[in-house]
Amino acid sequence: MIRGHKVIVVLPAYNAERTLEHTYQGITRDVVDEILLIDDYSQDRTIDVAQRLGIPYHRHRQNRGYGANQKTCYQLAVDRGAEIIVMLHPDYQYPPEMVAPLAELVASGKVHVALGSRMLGGGIVQRGMPLYKYLANRLWTWGQNVCLRQRLSEYHTGFRAFSRAFLLGVPLLENSDDFLFDNQLLVQAIHFGYAIGEIAVDARFEKNSSSISPWRGTWYGLGVVAATAQCLLQRTGLGQFRVFNPRGRRLSGSLQAR
Repeated sequence: MIRGHKVIVVLPAYNAERTLEHTYQGITRDVVDEILLIDDYSQDRTIDVAQRLGIPYHRHRQNRGYGANQKTCYQLAVDRGAEIIVMLHPDYQYPPEMVAPLAELVASGKVHVALGSRMLGGGIVQRGMPLYKYLANRLWTWGQNVCLRQRLSEYHTGFRAFSRAFLLGVPLLENSDDFLFDNQLLVQAIHFGYAIGEIAVDARFEKNSSSISPWRGTWYGLGVVAATAQCLLQRTGLGQFRVFNPRGRRLSGSLQAR
């Protein structure tokens, strides 16, 4: 708990058997109230590892996609009364010891969305990020910053923290069930006027780190362009899109925060 706010860490897992324990053991327990694992129908022993470690988990009955996994993560965390939700990949790419600083940024009340940026510290290519991914990240981030009038260091990190108010306030259930979900959520934050903050994190790029293929990465990039264009069209009144509809599908928020 931070400043009286209940903190829940959610782990969207898919075939994380080899890295789950390292990730879990690195999470700082003095500020985290609960840890939840949501498994997207892994084909390895992810659930067995979670059971051995005593991690509460929920398993999809079929593989539904990365975005759908996050939707389940946030709904379950909200149902458990979380006021700050930290999303951490269990592939050990992002440093679990940075959960506390990321949650603290949201707890400060200055932002509703906090990002663990791989770009702020520099040297990311030397630490293993493929050059083509780095260049694509820089290009897409530059384009979105220009179009959306922002100054974020990156839009594509998978290490994030959110306030309960944000997750209940945007129609995130209208977003993609695939990898584009991450980018759409940030574009929604910008569109609806939620403050976004960043801290530097040292990401790892190892053989067990999750990564999308160049082909899927290309489709993701096209999705980023589409999400940005939709936001601009919505702003100018030239288009209407469900992801920016204030009455769009949202998390239920059945329980009240403390």
